[in-house]
Amino acid sequence: MSADTTVHNPVPTQDLSGIVGHRFIYTYANNWQYEMYVKNATTIDYRIHTGMVGGRWVKNQEVDLVQLDDDVYKISWNEPTGTSVVVNVIPGKRRLHGTIFFPQWIELDGTKTVLYQNDHLDEMRSYRDAGPTYPIYVVPEFARITLFEHVGIDDETIVSVAPTDLPDGFADRTN
Repeated sequence: MSADTTVHNPVPTQDLSGIVGHRFIYTYANNWQYEMYVKNATTIDYRIHTGMVGGRWVKNQEVDLVQLDDDVYKISWNEPTGTSVVVNVIPGKRRLHGTIFFPQWIELDGTKTVLYQNDHLDEMRSYRDAGPTYPIYVVPEFARITLFEHVGIDDETIVSVAPTDLPDGFADRTN
C-alpha cells in the first residue's frame, strides 16, 4: 500500500490482484454459507447456499471494491431489493466480516428473493418499492473462508447455475 491518505492523496494506491478473479466460499458464524466470485474490479457474482435466503443467486452485481490495506479488501453494494451489503475480506487470514442490511419486507418474507435475481429485476424493485423498508434488519457476522481460489477474470461459467443445481459437496470443498 502507498503512504497514508491525505487531503492531497485521498485514495491510496489500489492493488486488487489479491481478490479480483477469485472465488471464495465462506460460512458466517450463524451458519449461513455464501459463495462470491469477484469477476472484475467493479462486478461480482454470488450464490447463497444456506441461510435466510439460501438458494438465491445473482450475476453482474455492481460493487465498490477497494483495498484498505495489504491483503484487506472491502466490497460493498446495494441490490434492487433494497438490501445493502458490506463485506470486508482478509484472504490470508481466511477471515471475512459482512454486514447485511435487509429491508423489512425481506425479513418478513425472504423467500420472494430465493431465485435467480437477474431474471426478476423488475419484480425485486416492485417488492422494494412496496416495502415495508423500515425497520432495517441488520445482520453483522464474522465468517470463515473455507475455499479461496483464483479462477480468472470475467468468466461467465464460474457462477452459472443455482446453488441447488451444483454437484453434491460443491460448497463443502476446502483448500
